[in-house]
Amino acid sequence: MKKPWSITTTLRNPERLRSFLIVLKQLEGESWNLENQRKFQVLLIKERVYGYGSTQFYNGLAKEQIDLIDDQTKEISFEKAEEIFNAKNYEDPAMRGRQSINPLKKIGLVVIKNEKIFITSLGKLFLQDDFDLGEIFFRSFIKWQLPNPDSSDYKLEDGYNIKPFIGVLHLINQVNQKSLENGEKAKGISKQEFSLFAPSLINFQDIENYADKILQLREQQKGKNKQEQKQIFDNYKKVFAQEFLETSNQIEIKKLLKNLKDYGDNAIRYFRLTRFLFIRGGGFYVDLEPRRQVEIENLLDFDNASFIEFETKEQYLDYIADISEPKLPWESKEEYKKILSKLIEDIKTYEENLNIEAKEIVNYQNFNEEELKKYISDLRQYRRELQNEENHQNSQELDQINDYIEKLENIFDFDDRPILLEKLSTLGLNALNDALKIKPNYPVGDDNEPTFTAPANTPDIECYYHGFNAICEVTMLKSRDQWYNEGQPVMRHLRDFENQNNDKKSYCLFIAPTIHRDTLNTFWMAVKYEYEGQKQNIIPLTINNFTQLLKILVEIKKQGKFLKHSEISRLYDEIVNNSQNFTDSNEWLNEIPNTIDSWRKSLAF
Repeated sequence: MKKPWSITTTLRNPERLRSFLIVLKQLEGESWNLENQRKFQVLLIKERVYGYGSTQFYNGLAKEQIDLIDDQTKEISFEKAEEIFNAKNYEDPAMRGRQSINPLKKIGLVVIKNEKIFITSLGKLFLQDDFDLGEIFFRSFIKWQLPNPDSSDYKLEDGYNIKPFIGVLHLINQVNQKSLENGEKAKGISKQEFSLFAPSLINFQDIENYADKILQLREQQKGKNKQEQKQIFDNYKKVFAQEFLETSNQIEIKKLLKNLKDYGDNAIRYFRLTRFLFIRGGGFYVDLEPRRQVEIENLLDFDNASFIEFETKEQYLDYIADISEPKLPWESKEEYKKILSKLIEDIKTYEENLNIEAKEIVNYQNFNEEELKKYISDLRQYRRELQNEENHQNSQELDQINDYIEKLENIFDFDDRPILLEKLSTLGLNALNDALKIKPNYPVGDDNEPTFTAPANTPDIECYYHGFNAICEVTMLKSRDQWYNEGQPVMRHLRDFENQNNDKKSYCLFIAPTIHRDTLNTFWMAVKYEYEGQKQNIIPLTINNFTQLLKILVEIKKQGKFLKHSEISRLYDEIVNNSQNFTDSNEWLNEIPNTIDSWRKSLAF
């Protein structure tokens, strides 16, 4: 029976892929035998990369083992990690290591060659401190193909012949082209359409047929109300699933449709990281990134999404391991100059709209390929700075601030809530006052929209002011997982930030739907007593508390006044200093809304 393709459901977070890779590096060059497969899984436990914070994993463990895993101040020895692993009584212990390495192999970060573990050049790039997440996943996905000699999951005789990422680009392009030919607007494909058609596209020869199916489905829905459109789509996808599986078994059909939704959502999340796709239409449509038009057109002309046949598995593994393969079709002076020309046009538009002095553009006509490539990278970084300035200017408008408030108050209605919370917090901090710079650390596409949350080794947002500095850490976690993931890291990020910016006082704003008691007590100790020998200025706010600040800002702006950053630091100090008035952390937390309200009344507006 046919099955759709899937990137990975084992590791939905790209950051965890890197953590797994860091652990696997300890075994690089060793044999991938049963012993080391088992050892890899033990090392993942030792480094708290696997099992940490998982209620399901804790089942069957002794209390002292759970306490050891939870206490990040204590190192887990290999012997203790092995005891924890053995306590799980797995039927096939080595299989756990094989499952854990599979996503790394699929993405092309690792290969098993001559029965030994090798980290590829792409994997080594991912291990660098200054890795480019977009470049990592783009380089991976242009090679990912079905079938391939390193996997028996998908076979040519079963109809598989596709490079999924490139196939998706072709599919969206075909839908756009056919829409224009029909006199319709080119808008990409909806997320619903993506989940149904993209993971089930298993042969490049079906791309045009699938594009026609999407347009036929749209034609059926045209002129109908939302409820009727939903009913048409629901009926269509059941028939589609039956045809794909070639069965009328309702259990199998229901399972496929559920998987397609999960696989599609995950594929969008990962493919977005490449910067070749962007989200439009209020977040409902996936389209080709217009700012990568030169690259996309070249790629689609160069590659029809069919798989590459290799004579041996070794040839395929050599190909996967070599980051210089394949040579990209736009890697030439002529095409680089086309990219620069469009990029400079884009930059000039931003500069004019922002009414700022134009950046001097150097004469790049005699640059070599490497110089052109670097100049493209530099100008894209400059464009992001312009886009951030645009966000800052837009954030000063009342209707924008009210939009942030509305979305924050209804954040559980949205998909990708963690990413949205980081974005809205960034925009809200831009709106609040006269910051010198609000610097989010999440990766972005060329549209400056976040493609994922900030990496684990950096603060989510850095804030720089004349009188002080701050970081902002946000999370959508509410359970004890909040403490697992945020407790120690937040304090560590703040201490590192304090050390790097020791000329001014530093704060940490922590924003979450609710503050878990364990998180609160961890911060309470740092605020009231010390962390690594010194007190810290941590301000725990619920999302409601943060929207309360934005609502006060709206009041101030309606009076034609401006909220200075010195007033915000005064509020932060009042919240931190209040900790000394209580012996109970909950009393301190419960007082924060009152402190904000008193601060509001003290403002002259």
